[in-house]
Amino acid sequence: MHLHILGICGTFMAGVAILARQLGHHVTGQDVGAYPPMSDQLAAEGIPVWEGYDPKHLYPAPECVIVGNALSRGNEAVEYILNCRPEHNIPFMSGPAWLAENVLRNRWVIAVAGTHGKTTTSALLAFILDESAHAASTAAPTKSGFLIGGIPQNFGVSARLGESPFFVVEADEYDTAFFDKRSKFIHYRPRTLLLNNLEFDHGDIFPDLAAIQTQFHHLIRTIPGNGRILCPEEDEALEQTLAMGCWTPVEYFGGPSAIWQAKKDPTANDGSSFSVWYQGIESGRVEWALIGEHNIQNALAAIAGAYHAGVSVASACRALGKFRGVKRRLEERGRIHGITVYDDFAHHPTAIATTLAGLRARVGGQRIIAVLEPRSNTMRLGIHRGAIAPALMDADLLWLYEPPNIGWDMGNVVEEFGSNGHLRNSIDAIVTDIAGIARAGDHVLIMSNGGFGGIHDRLIEAIKSCR
Repeated sequence: MHLHILGICGTFMAGVAILARQLGHHVTGQDVGAYPPMSDQLAAEGIPVWEGYDPKHLYPAPECVIVGNALSRGNEAVEYILNCRPEHNIPFMSGPAWLAENVLRNRWVIAVAGTHGKTTTSALLAFILDESAHAASTAAPTKSGFLIGGIPQNFGVSARLGESPFFVVEADEYDTAFFDKRSKFIHYRPRTLLLNNLEFDHGDIFPDLAAIQTQFHHLIRTIPGNGRILCPEEDEALEQTLAMGCWTPVEYFGGPSAIWQAKKDPTANDGSSFSVWYQGIESGRVEWALIGEHNIQNALAAIAGAYHAGVSVASACRALGKFRGVKRRLEERGRIHGITVYDDFAHHPTAIATTLAGLRARVGGQRIIAVLEPRSNTMRLGIHRGAIAPALMDADLLWLYEPPNIGWDMGNVVEEFGSNGHLRNSIDAIVTDIAGIARAGDHVLIMSNGGFGGIHDRLIEAIKSCR
């Protein structure tokens, strides 16, 4: 079958494309402004991608078009599909619906939902399942399936069909498609649900936190009574959501009275070493490459989810020692003349703050230079404008990029940050500024949920040229 995907370079839709290809379908797609790592991943899979939404790429007509949620009425490809005469109708559906019908049916679905940490937690969980299967098998181990909104370094791809009964899916709350305004995760029907946290986000879709909680309540209604929900202790928004109705056993992690707890090694303040306690008993120890309190909580959730799928705590902890992280999650992109450049997906004040706190714990008194692009729809709307400067306070220096038509005064953020904050409307200017002042021992943390004009490689080359 020929499947054509509109919006194919999005983190979710690229994964759908790979799964469809692994099922034996001929897959093509269209998108605008494609950037790594998803564009590279699709190219490696040999999946043709055309720039833009010219309807000519829908002829001859594919058997089905999968429509990404970034497309809306008025898009020329969407209008072409809808306007086809009855005798030439082109069937279309959403990515989540296709995934549910063609991949998730008859699988033990483990879904990871919440405002922050979904990608890392999903990657941790998929890797734990793989490692435990490998350790338990004398023959070729069966691999779990997954669809993750990023590329785990251990796997090199964001999606895999797998052969085991388990399928891990990053379950985000964004809407499904222009014709289906339910959250994507409503389609997945998980048996195990990990809820990392819940805050207001996606201000372009939801008017308030209560609207998001309603969607999470709908998700909770789909979890079977013999399933499991893993939830952080003392998350007020999630507690309110569970109080709306819950028919599934809930286990809590992270809090002082939770059934799942972590205790940091006092000699590893950055979170690179900690013990895991289950039901008051120390059950495993993790020594790993990740840092930060937020990643300890991600690990606890993944260990608890794997435990529900039959993996011992000790096995899960051992597996995490081999985990190499996820692309664009505090990913080291280069180290030049003692200056380290990182790429991070952080785009919400809470994620910005936790990433910086983890890096600060790791580097101590060395300088952190933060570079932030407010690219997400919520950030562009200025919904979190009052929380951005406080979230950045672990940085020593700040460069804030002002994109065209931002719609709100970003100068207030720089003013609140202080004299070491800088506002620039040119990526070239940011590169020139930082290359001129960076010195050995500095850590340059670049934060954006987009390609940011290739700033990472441009800065690395500029630093090389300045020395």
